[in-house]
Parts: sequence; structure tokens; C-alpha cells
Amino acid sequence: MIKITKDFKTKNLIVNPDSLTFGRSAYLCYNTECIENAFKKNRLAKHLKTAVSEELKGQILRWVTKQ
Repeated sequence: MIKITKDFKTKNLIVNPDSLTFGRSAYLCYNTECIENAFKKNRLAKHLKTAVSEELKGQILRWVTKQ
């Protein structure tokens, strides 16, 4: 699973953070369809309660295809 966390202190989104990062998190599977669905209709943004950029989506998709 891919963990995306909104850091409590800095409010930045971090992909696969270390165990010292605390904040609101969401998990995505490594399937590209799953990732597309999470970004559809801002589902991920609503869950994390913050704006999520298309750049982050591209970054996650590139990272998944390299795995």
C-alpha cells in the first residue's frame, strides 16, 4: 500500500512517510486504476482535507510504474 500523509506541523503531503511523521493519512493500492479513482471527484483531497495537485498524481503514477 502507498501511504499519503498530510503532515500535522507543516501541512505538506508526503508519500510513504517515515514512522515519525504524524497527521491525516490515506492508503492507496499499487494499481493505477485505484490511484485514478482516488483522484476522481477529489476523493483523496476530501479524505485528507487539503488540496491535492495533479503533480502529486503524476508523481505517484510514475513511482508505481517503476515498481
